[in-house]
Amino acid sequence: MKLHATANNLPAQTRERSVQVLNQALADLSDLYSQAKQAHWNVRGPKFMMLHELFDRVAGMVEEHLDAIAERLTALGGTAAGTVRMAAAASALPEWPANLTSEDQFTRALTERFAKAANAVRAGIDTTAQAGDADTADLLTTVSLDLDKALWFLEASA
Repeated sequence: MKLHATANNLPAQTRERSVQVLNQALADLSDLYSQAKQAHWNVRGPKFMMLHELFDRVAGMVEEHLDAIAERLTALGGTAAGTVRMAAAASALPEWPANLTSEDQFTRALTERFAKAANAVRAGIDTTAQAGDADTADLLTTVSLDLDKALWFLEASA
């Protein structure tokens, strides 16, 4: 991986590792955001309004971190892979199922994806902290707290 020049004094190897973790988080969270919006737009049933608003809220909780993640990785000398196509190609999340019909199916699918993303971000905290990048670990901790809160909201609504 080629990094851009920066006066940031973290070792290049540390920055490279953090950029990899952050680009994966960017892909996963971009995908998670779009899947939450897909659920928000398409859920139907007796709990529609509650779930419609919940899915929009958890999507917003993800979206608010995308810019900070991309900016951190570029500040480290990396290049953000942030287009929809780049995110889709790199995301570790499963594709959104096209055949969901019940509110419970929507909630379960979204819960599974939030759990996978939250667990990956937690692993990224450990990876970047061990690499010596406390600032990136701190950023990811903030993301992790919101993902865990969203996961709780989803699990409590299932």
